[in-house]
Amino acid sequence: MRFAHVVPSPGSSPELVVVDGDRFAPVRSLGAAYERLQDLVEAGPDGLEALRAALPGAAWSPLAGANWAPAVLRPPIVLAVGLNYDEHASELSLDNDSGPVLFSLFPNSLGAHEGEVPLPGRLSEEVDYEGELGIVIGRAAKDVSEEEALDHVFGYTVINDITARNIQFLEPQWSRCKSFDGFTPIGPVVVTADEIPDPQALAITTDVDGLRVQDSTTGFMIRSVAQLIASLSQSTTLLPGTVISTGSPGGAGRSRKPPLYLRPGTEVTVTIEGIGALTSHCVAG
Repeated sequence: MRFAHVVPSPGSSPELVVVDGDRFAPVRSLGAAYERLQDLVEAGPDGLEALRAALPGAAWSPLAGANWAPAVLRPPIVLAVGLNYDEHASELSLDNDSGPVLFSLFPNSLGAHEGEVPLPGRLSEEVDYEGELGIVIGRAAKDVSEEEALDHVFGYTVINDITARNIQFLEPQWSRCKSFDGFTPIGPVVVTADEIPDPQALAITTDVDGLRVQDSTTGFMIRSVAQLIASLSQSTTLLPGTVISTGSPGGAGRSRKPPLYLRPGTEVTVTIEGIGALTSHCVAG
């Protein structure tokens, strides 16, 4: 199944929906009271199976008349893994030998498909894109093995881990440079794990104003989805709804000659096989 948050009409609040092609059905039309994806994740497998059973009675509406909200709203935390592809680490001249580079992303940074990304021009003229596979944890995970790690995944999504590069290289931590308002577009949907049998076999691309700038597969991750979950869960409980952004392949704007940074008017689309395309529109902040 595919879940999203949409704003059905101007001025209304985001609503949790099931997406099927170019149409959506509010979860409430399936007899469930979940307002956010987080509520559904916390309900566990029984809640998801009840929705599956009720799907034939859904009330469908066209997506064309709605606006998207972030595919995940108010998760317990958004964790991001840096330098998880060798090519990206090399192009930034950063060391990735010591283990997963981990940082958190602030909740104000979450943005929607077809949403605007305000560029903080007074702070950075070096804002970069990073297409990444996102994981949504379903069951609490602590001290899990690599073999059982994928059993703790609710679903997968698309993330653009936008980064102010000058601040990234000035400060010893990476959270702020990646957490300006709107710097973490996520969506448009979360696809349940049963539809992604192998998260290491997904094509991932990024296009900037129609130019293909990243073209890779999740098979080139240094640490697989299962390895990341197993590693991050050691002595730390990954709560249901936790989002993990798994790192970006090579092709960052900083590495191009000349560098390709985001500017007002730029459109960025990250596409992951089996999930969909996430488009963002850059504006002056």
